[in-house]
Amino acid sequence: MLQVLKVFVFVSALFGLSAQAQAARVTGNYLLEMCASNDDGKELIAGAHGVCQSYIAAIIDYHNLVRSLGNVPAAGLDFCIPEKTTMNELQRVVALYLRRTKHQNGSFVAAPAVVLALYGTYPCRKK
Repeated sequence: MLQVLKVFVFVSALFGLSAQAQAARVTGNYLLEMCASNDDGKELIAGAHGVCQSYIAAIIDYHNLVRSLGNVPAAGLDFCIPEKTTMNELQRVVALYLRRTKHQNGSFVAAPAVVLALYGTYPCRKK
């Protein structure tokens, strides 16, 4: 529960969310639907993978902006994605995480789930 609270604080700071976070435009369930693939890796909804990957890219871009300004991401959820990682790989990571945590993230804002998925797979190495 403490981790969920930390993530909520992170997302609130990240996007300036108010108490109206319940009216999320992109929920975990919606993002999972956009990221879903069949067994051959084909999207289930025409154009959905573009939506999925764009959302993930926006989270990554904002994360990198925060880091470039010398700030440590909130709650210490700093991820470092290897340079040659493809958007298809990132999509698979996020979709798997969303599927596994659907009961926790399904109706909530998708952004913290994306951050947790990326952090869980690509944590920055301590120097």
